[in-house]
Amino acid sequence: MFGGDLPEAIPIFPLSGALLLPRGVLPLTIFEPRYLRMVSNAMANERMIGMIQPLVTETPAGKPDLYQTGCVGRITAFNETEGGHFLIMLTGVSRFDIARELPEHDGYRRVIADYSRFSEDPKPEPTDQIDRSHLLDVLRLFIKRNAVEVEWEAVTALADEPLVISLTMTCPFAANEKQALLECQSLAERSRVLTTLLEMTLLAPDLGVNAQPN
Repeated sequence: MFGGDLPEAIPIFPLSGALLLPRGVLPLTIFEPRYLRMVSNAMANERMIGMIQPLVTETPAGKPDLYQTGCVGRITAFNETEGGHFLIMLTGVSRFDIARELPEHDGYRRVIADYSRFSEDPKPEPTDQIDRSHLLDVLRLFIKRNAVEVEWEAVTALADEPLVISLTMTCPFAANEKQALLECQSLAERSRVLTTLLEMTLLAPDLGVNAQPN
């Protein structure tokens, strides 16, 4: 084990446009055979899976190159459908850098994870430097411009950290923009970058991307 109770060797799920952050919750539908095996193996062990983005959305046959930083999460909910698909909830624990890639196991990729840059990730972050009012003002304009249906009272009821985490994970940014948000050094920096990206989408509202596994 590495970084407290975090495993050094982890399976990874390369998925463009999908972002997991510490204390965020990511719902996933698993249907590819190799990833069904990955989840089954994870459930039998530490229940940990690393989410990471490939460097390109679409790739030819073969393994795509990956961004160097991802986030490991713990499977906190699991259901199997009648069709044999898995419905899981992955709760983010800590970001990691790829130290090196291991040989594939059962068709899925694995890495040695280096958590050393992110030792503070398991702890809630201070929120005193977040400009909440400006973020919500920009978000309201984004929702109106894009005709997005949201429960505004539920959004505004969120505390600062869950608000920034939820918006970062769910807003339809491009993969490289989501990666920049993942790699922010603090919650305050992530909030500033998030606000800027929302302001940019007001000029070009159709920047959404579809998550594609690799």
